[in-house]
Amino acid sequence: MNRLLRERTESAFEAAFGRPPTGFVRAPGRVNLIGEHTDYNDGFVLPCAIDFETGVATRAREDMTVRVVAADEGHAIDRFELDAPIEPRRDAPWANYVRGVVKMLLAHGLPLRGADLAVAGNVPQGAGLSSSASLEVSIAQAFKSMHGLDAFLPVEMARLAQRAENEFVGCRCGIMDQLISACGESRRALLIDCRSLALKPVAMPEGLAVLIVHSRVRRGLVESEYNLRRLQCEAAARHYGVAALRDLDVTRLMAGAQGLDPVVFRRARHVVTENLRTLDAARALATGHLRRLGELMAQSHASMRDDFAITVPAIDRLVEIAREAIGELGGARMTGGGFGGCIVALLPKARVAMVRTAIAAKYRSPEGEPAIVYVCRAAAGASAP
Repeated sequence: MNRLLRERTESAFEAAFGRPPTGFVRAPGRVNLIGEHTDYNDGFVLPCAIDFETGVATRAREDMTVRVVAADEGHAIDRFELDAPIEPRRDAPWANYVRGVVKMLLAHGLPLRGADLAVAGNVPQGAGLSSSASLEVSIAQAFKSMHGLDAFLPVEMARLAQRAENEFVGCRCGIMDQLISACGESRRALLIDCRSLALKPVAMPEGLAVLIVHSRVRRGLVESEYNLRRLQCEAAARHYGVAALRDLDVTRLMAGAQGLDPVVFRRARHVVTENLRTLDAARALATGHLRRLGELMAQSHASMRDDFAITVPAIDRLVEIAREAIGELGGARMTGGGFGGCIVALLPKARVAMVRTAIAAKYRSPEGEPAIVYVCRAAAGASAP
């Protein structure tokens, strides 16, 4: 738990509501090590939660009013009622993540009462590290903790948070972001089967650094392009007569390609091969085989660039710089929805300084900005510390 974040959140609460909070919860962001755009295709992903998070200071109310102050939005306040229709706000997009989660909790039949909440976070926004999922899961955790809903399991929290983003916010994301935020484990990645939601912890080798590098390229088109990629994947699944691209192997993909739009075929090829790479990467990570892990990350990035078309030249350059500095003991790739944001690198801690120096010397964003480098650790999922 980040103590400064907690103090900032609690201070915002007291300033807005005139009394201190009675509780505090947090939920982390995440970085996906490999397995991009496979989650909504019922495939496999290998993320870890990170030690950047959203905090929520809480105090239960006796009525049905919910008041929320957003410390990161100029201390703006949203207010709505639990016993009236909960509608999106066009003038305050941040509030829709809160409203959407609460609406899904009510639809699930949970016995909610009103609350005063203060929200603050240190997950970089627009970087592909799931600041939105962190916020959604933290709100679900807040109501769980306030009402003592111990039977409300983390996986169910993740499902409802995903529904909020799909149905209320309007982004058709898969389950990965919310699931790792709810269920992450300290010092471990999670191999997630996005069909069954089976979770397999994968220990991170001692001495391995997780480096996240923000390109400073703003991800302006990611939501519309994300939804388009999902539609293309669904079209490919219909062409092959399968429930999801998870059900295809490479042989069947190639044999049945006739008549499929070439662009849609490339989208499907990325997903099918990325699922295989993700399973291989989990094995390589578990055994500390960093050379193989680096090869798989390189293949993943090339597939995102050439088949899924979600990288941009600045991201490609940043990955190239990181790889050259890392050498053969690790790798780098774009991470997140695409069109900017971050890359992730896995490498021995002894090489971190070298990679930092190379990026500082050789990379600038299209606007001339230097990259921002974060050294992270795999963190635990949502909790009420």
